[in-house]
Amino acid sequence: MTQLASLRYRAFFILILALLGTSAQASIPSGMLSGDDPSLAPMLDKTLPAVVNVVVTGKAQQAPNNPLFNDPFFRQFFNAPQQQQMEHPTAIGSGVIVNADKGYIVTNNHVVRNAQKIEVRLRDNRQFKAKIVGTDPATDLAVIQIKAKNLTQINLANSDKLRVGDFVVAVGNPFGLRQTVTSGIVSGLGRHIGNPEGEQGSRYQNFIQTDASINPGNSGGALLNLKGQLVGINSEILSQSGGNIGIGFAIPSNLVKTVYQQLIKYGKVKRGMLGVVGQNLTPDLAKAFGLNIDQGVVIAQVMPDSPAAKAGIKQRDVITAVNGKEIDNFSDLQNAIGLRSPGDKVTIDLLRDGKKEQVHATLAKASEMTGAGDASTGGSLNKNLAGAQFGPLTDNNPLSGDVQGVVVTNVQPGSPAAQAGLQPGDVITSVNRQQISSVSQLHKLAGPDTKQLLLHVRRGQGALFLLIQ
Repeated sequence: MTQLASLRYRAFFILILALLGTSAQASIPSGMLSGDDPSLAPMLDKTLPAVVNVVVTGKAQQAPNNPLFNDPFFRQFFNAPQQQQMEHPTAIGSGVIVNADKGYIVTNNHVVRNAQKIEVRLRDNRQFKAKIVGTDPATDLAVIQIKAKNLTQINLANSDKLRVGDFVVAVGNPFGLRQTVTSGIVSGLGRHIGNPEGEQGSRYQNFIQTDASINPGNSGGALLNLKGQLVGINSEILSQSGGNIGIGFAIPSNLVKTVYQQLIKYGKVKRGMLGVVGQNLTPDLAKAFGLNIDQGVVIAQVMPDSPAAKAGIKQRDVITAVNGKEIDNFSDLQNAIGLRSPGDKVTIDLLRDGKKEQVHATLAKASEMTGAGDASTGGSLNKNLAGAQFGPLTDNNPLSGDVQGVVVTNVQPGSPAAQAGLQPGDVITSVNRQQISSVSQLHKLAGPDTKQLLLHVRRGQGALFLLIQ
């Protein structure tokens, strides 16, 4: 490149930044414009060693079952070998070192799920065996640990300060291609994308959307700002082919920090509970209640002796904000409550009969409540129950006094729970032949590690068993 061409290139680049505004210029590291060409290389030289390759070897699986191959007479007569196990399936993902001294690495839960063995490869080609410190399927995050010296960690940025249009860089190992870097911008914030193709997925969602290329193998990798700070953990892509189409999603760093600190401390996440059953405020509901708003969460039920009840929240209240942050829908309320810890204090803005009210609540633990609300059911359920919401059996239920159990308050169409046969209004009275009377018992008996669920369900005047596996 000639000196004249270089000057023209730099002038053009600075002009583009000027058009984007002074805030965009301020986000560019001072060293990025030094020399003949603008470059991300100085920042990446410092951060790439903190992004690792994660190779997971899963549990062995049986070949397709044929009982004849396990019959001694059949094997002897036909000289057939005994049925063998298939090779261990292997997954490849990414991870980010967040504590160099202790060797803690954050990755996605779906990367290490069902892992038999985990190996971590660093940028300098050193390899280490890793152990799982804790996992949180509800946010699709996990922490693993290696014993190694001379590690590099990435500092976390305040993801609440991100804006649509900010420059970001994605780092990971797509398709096994180590230390791959792509760049783009923040395309959207606060995204909720559901659980694709019936997978357990993440329940608490507040994704950063980016057009920086994210592909299979990028999961668990870093989404960086131009200062080299972590703004998110790459987690999902939206694609019909499995490849990148410019729509990727990352878990915000503030959420990552909250979860990984609890995983390191407790091995799991302890979530706060409010104790309400709620639903989105639709235009029809707003009209029926005489309200001139169309966003918020209508409270359908308040659990007895719950933080919500103690705070004075009532049925038909419409929650519009938590700690000053607007609540547009049920997912917003679920995140606002479920991503906080027991004992946290929250300020809740609501509408009651069209008048603004403000109440204060101290969140409780799941074990401290006999029933749990939709927005704060704490803990994780079996993936086959995803899409269903549960509440206690109240006195106004036709089956009250006849049975004990947990009410299915809502089922999302097409969800795993719907495919399993659950319907709104069902009353689950037992799980795997054990009687239940509260949502907390349901969580205990139907956790994510339960391989098979035998549910006894009362439906209207009838009853049935549902076998879910």
